[in-house]
Amino acid sequence: MLFKRTILDQIQRLDPEKDDHRILFLSWSHDFVWDSRKALEFALFRTYAVPSIGKLLDSTGEFTRRTQKRYDDTDLLIAEFLESGYDSERGRRAIRRMNQLHHRFDISNDDYLYVLSTFVLEPIRWMERFGWRPYTDHERLAGFHFFKQVGRRMNIRGIPATLEELQRFNLQYEREHFRYTDESRRVGEATRDLFLGWFLPKPLLGYGAPAVHALMDPPLLRAFGFPEPPSWLRQTVMGAMKTRARLLRLMPERKRPHLTTQVPHPTYPHGYQIEQLGPEGVPPPSEEKP
Repeated sequence: MLFKRTILDQIQRLDPEKDDHRILFLSWSHDFVWDSRKALEFALFRTYAVPSIGKLLDSTGEFTRRTQKRYDDTDLLIAEFLESGYDSERGRRAIRRMNQLHHRFDISNDDYLYVLSTFVLEPIRWMERFGWRPYTDHERLAGFHFFKQVGRRMNIRGIPATLEELQRFNLQYEREHFRYTDESRRVGEATRDLFLGWFLPKPLLGYGAPAVHALMDPPLLRAFGFPEPPSWLRQTVMGAMKTRARLLRLMPERKRPHLTTQVPHPTYPHGYQIEQLGPEGVPPPSEEKP
């Protein structure tokens, strides 16, 4: 039985630029709940292979000492403006908090721009590989326009005018900057093991790591110093993901949106305040000294 796809019909009637948030919300909160979350996780994971980013994240110690908290803080801050919109009251607060946390460090504009590009492009790439239906041009362009507006609110300069230009920048940046460092490997391992720890007990993490590696391309594996998985394992993982996609096509669509901000997070089982998200010792804006 094939169910009627009303969410896709709604998306196709909207304007990718004017209705960027609405399209992204419908797509990610209804049709691609798990996939969009994994795509954004993979987008952030990919940025750690840039030495300047890996070094900065490793220096804070947050990824090795408080990996789950670091994940929850990032997940919730991004979810706030994804679910409410970048111009909503909560969206503005989340972006303000994110800017405050980042501005403590000397981060280059190009690194900011590269991270932004992964948030646009990795969901497109993930859906092309593993999505249960084709990702539409409306969804691709909506993601570009949405994060372009987020980037402007983060004061990122030189954001490309088109999706194609952003893709060229992304690929060129990876070619020029991906390389192995001990710092990137430590951050990559800590994050990879966090993901595996949701499904496997600690003694078995080493057995699950090759399956995660099977989702990575050779340049990313080399940048982290991770071993190339055997071809049979790549084929098995890819086959399992494609089987999942085929099964999802037979399922009815989600009628109510899945909201990450409403799901309990291990670090905040009783809820959270946007201004309290982030590393310990960083006060909310109202407590900052002039």
